[in-house]
Amino acid sequence: MDALGVDRVSVGYGNALIIEELSVAIPKHKITTIIGPNGCGKSTLLKTLVRVLRAKEGVVSLEGKAIHTMNTKEVAKRMAVLPQTAQAPSGLTIFELVSYGRFPHRKRMGRLSNEDYQYINWALEVTGLSDLRDKSANALSGGQRQRVWIAMALAQGTDILVLDEPTTYLDLAHQLDILLLLQRLNKEEGRTIVMVLHDLNHASRFSDYMIAMRDGAIVTKGEPNEVMTCHHLQKVFQIKAELTACPYSTNPVCLSYQLCETDAACKVR
Repeated sequence: MDALGVDRVSVGYGNALIIEELSVAIPKHKITTIIGPNGCGKSTLLKTLVRVLRAKEGVVSLEGKAIHTMNTKEVAKRMAVLPQTAQAPSGLTIFELVSYGRFPHRKRMGRLSNEDYQYINWALEVTGLSDLRDKSANALSGGQRQRVWIAMALAQGTDILVLDEPTTYLDLAHQLDILLLLQRLNKEEGRTIVMVLHDLNHASRFSDYMIAMRDGAIVTKGEPNEVMTCHHLQKVFQIKAELTACPYSTNPVCLSYQLCETDAACKVR
């Protein structure tokens, strides 16, 4: 059974459709990354997967069950979400904000349990925030704040993690820290990771499965060596790319690229 399924889904804003009759499956226990140019529908697809947007037509399923038929707590116990932009209530410490990730598991007005504390402390530790736990979330840099949101998603303790550009605001070292953490969660704990990334080389290096989009449609999907080809990158991004093998994963990475010289050159069939 797939972790998430999209069956002939159409979705948009108002009367404008961004995605039309799109079907795709997100494999379980894998890292899946969605790539594509700005405005191609990546985040719209992700929002539809996590029920932020409701499909006008078609069905999104979570582990075989239509997601729109499930209550919010049931979904939140199975899937944690890191949106592209998130805003924290003012006056909270990092520990308090990360503890919100335990909300789906708590009884009404219930205190944090020992299990809750274990998840929160673990999430703070693996994201490098333990020493900052009592600091105000409002006083953080953009990179630190991003790690807090990731920690909150991890504290939720779900089998599926959905992240929209999780490396935003992070420097190179912290980007790598987060992606290696997600890879470790996948390899050691079998967690399903679904994310949108702009960095093609990170997407290829850390993914088991990739989905390439353009103009609201899927151009290609498959393992990184099937998606990261000169042909597909030209079709998706309108670039001519030079590829090589990543020394850390053996997956293809983009060594360099240039824009197509003419519009006609970019029209790859």
